[in-house]
Amino acid sequence: MSRLVDCSVLKQKAEALDAPPYPGELGIRIFENVSKEGWKQWLERLVTIINENQLVTGDPPAHELIEEHMRGFLFGEGDMG
Repeated sequence: MSRLVDCSVLKQKAEALDAPPYPGELGIRIFENVSKEGWKQWLERLVTIINENQLVTGDPPAHELIEEHMRGFLFGEGDMG
């Protein structure tokens, strides 16, 4: 049986991710609180963010902006929620 989480994106119990999808403490938080479907929705939103902002994903400032959007989308934190 699959592990379930109370998904912070879907606002309901859903199938959990198989492993942390992001490094560090944020990755563990995502693993514990975001479902596979919630993560899929984030990845779709991420493509839009990268394209709209013309981000170069290898640049540190781009990583900061992406993480800010990620925290907003996944957890409703900050101005990006």
